[in-house]
Amino acid sequence: MDLETRLLASVKALFAGESSGHDAAHSIRVYRTAMRIAAQEPCDREIVTLASLLHDADDVKLFRTENFANARRIMAECGVENARAERAIEAIRTASFKGTDSVVPETIEGKIVQDADRLDAIGAIGVARAFAYGGAKGRAMYDPAVPPEMDMDEARYRSHEGTTVNHFYEKLFLLRERMNTAAAREIAARREAFMRAFLEEFYAEWEGER
Repeated sequence: MDLETRLLASVKALFAGESSGHDAAHSIRVYRTAMRIAAQEPCDREIVTLASLLHDADDVKLFRTENFANARRIMAECGVENARAERAIEAIRTASFKGTDSVVPETIEGKIVQDADRLDAIGAIGVARAFAYGGAKGRAMYDPAVPPEMDMDEARYRSHEGTTVNHFYEKLFLLRERMNTAAAREIAARREAFMRAFLEEFYAEWEGER
């Protein structure tokens, strides 16, 4: 059994029953997008594979692990050498959006995985995931009386409980300009345009205009 097959099996088992939008399907889409970007960048594709498939294995929204325990365990079970596992962990460490505390990864592998993860947060899938997560957390879809809260640091971003529509402004519409690679920026432009068209229709329907 090759590394990719073993990783996929482990990811599916780890996220079994998850329905908030941070599920195995999300990790697999991030992996596929990362491979698409990696084909246009000089990089270590195995590190990109490891980090993209395991980037949410220790997400604080889902797990209470420390020091990326799930990712480390899965890589050890798959026979990944320690030095290479650490390179994957470094890419995972810098992938997540953390408000104003977000960082640009130092390695090209980290930049690719960060781009792929952020691309899955926008576009049609991104819209679906945003409302799935909001529903899972009991958040309102929209409240015209509640404005978006901008420029949140990591602590505030993690504790914030705004509406799902506000999340578009607080995070999703910020991602296109923060992409690291040319390939990701091209994809992001199209996906952001879709989201803006979606919200235009959403507001019109909310007001009973369409």
